[in-house]
Amino acid sequence: MVRPLPARLHNRPEKITQYAERARSSAPTVLAYADCGTYGKLDEFCTANDIPRLPGLHCYDVFAGEKVIAKLFDEEPGTYLLTDYLVRTFDRTVLASLGLDKHPDLWPDYFGNYTRLVWLAQQPTPALEAEAQRIASLFALPLTTIPTGLTGLESALATLLEGIGPRLGATEVKTDQQ
Repeated sequence: MVRPLPARLHNRPEKITQYAERARSSAPTVLAYADCGTYGKLDEFCTANDIPRLPGLHCYDVFAGEKVIAKLFDEEPGTYLLTDYLVRTFDRTVLASLGLDKHPDLWPDYFGNYTRLVWLAQQPTPALEAEAQRIASLFALPLTTIPTGLTGLESALATLLEGIGPRLGATEVKTDQQ
């Protein structure tokens, strides 16, 4: 059984393990989440409960690959990364959650040290491109787009599911959308 956790937990990584605990099942399960700021707490939970999870420190590794992300940060440590989810929800998940919608004067405190904005585009559309460009204008930075598609995520999920297939004793794997 695949148990995806809500993407909004990226803003509250201290709750990721709590949500993973609630999503745990007696059936063989994989967790569709990278570490995403738990600093190893999610790995401790997964190890203790024999639940494999998506690889990587964060979803960026899953979408673009760990080497690509490491190279981006090696080249430019001040890189801010966007995914399609962040592009679609930026006003709510970033601006409102940080209070920047009410206190835009805090922008330099949060984002003043960023020097590059990179969109890891999984399923780009003209509307997402326009929104990513709008976000780049908020940062006053040019937008770099790296088409990633969903291949990295699909491959990582397939690997997880292959790992639990023998434990299921079946050829089908059920997914459970949270």
